[in-house]
Amino acid sequence: MAEVVVAGKDVWKVFGSGDTEVAALRGVNIEIAREEMLAIMGPSGCGKTTFLNCFSGLDEATRGQILLEGRELHSMDDNAKSQYRARRTGFVFQSYNLLPVLSAVENVEMPLLIAGVKGREARERATKILGELGLAERVRHRPSELSGGEQQRVSLARALVGHPAIVWADEPTGNLDEEGSREVTRLLRELNRQYGQTIVVVTHDAAVASTCDRTLRMRDGKFES
Repeated sequence: MAEVVVAGKDVWKVFGSGDTEVAALRGVNIEIAREEMLAIMGPSGCGKTTFLNCFSGLDEATRGQILLEGRELHSMDDNAKSQYRARRTGFVFQSYNLLPVLSAVENVEMPLLIAGVKGREARERATKILGELGLAERVRHRPSELSGGEQQRVSLARALVGHPAIVWADEPTGNLDEEGSREVTRLLRELNRQYGQTIVVVTHDAAVASTCDRTLRMRDGKFES
């Protein structure tokens, strides 16, 4: 039986109070296996990004239980959550979120340096994974000197360089053209198989979802049966 790495039990996220109260998550129950690549789809405003933010620890759920590798998020203080995110999770965003003043290799090595990896090792690991993603000739380039697809590959490298247990990807192909989208989708699948990370992809793109092991559809803050 596959090991469960992400679990949620009756998870709610409520914004506002009284007459302005809005429930973005409504009693979410979910289990995600280690090494699984899961797609989460649904219309805009259905709660997909709120799900990602709460289950990754970027935001606090209103109630319910979230377990990451058996550790309960609610029981961690802010410092413990930050340490867990730095060491055990990676993030890929639609907008790349690369620092414009840093080169590709400097962007990728940053999470390693934050996690306490020494400079030479961090640089070697960042250079290696960029090479694996076809960017060996672009490691010294800044984001403004890279195409959208190349920037997203740098973002993928940054998310994966620390060998995290879980990678959260929020619309990773949303800003890319069709060719760039296909390339990033292929790389996500290959990297999932190569490194064995659990990857959770929030997406509107059926082509991205079709490459995943499983697709869950969200509507009105909960998963459809």
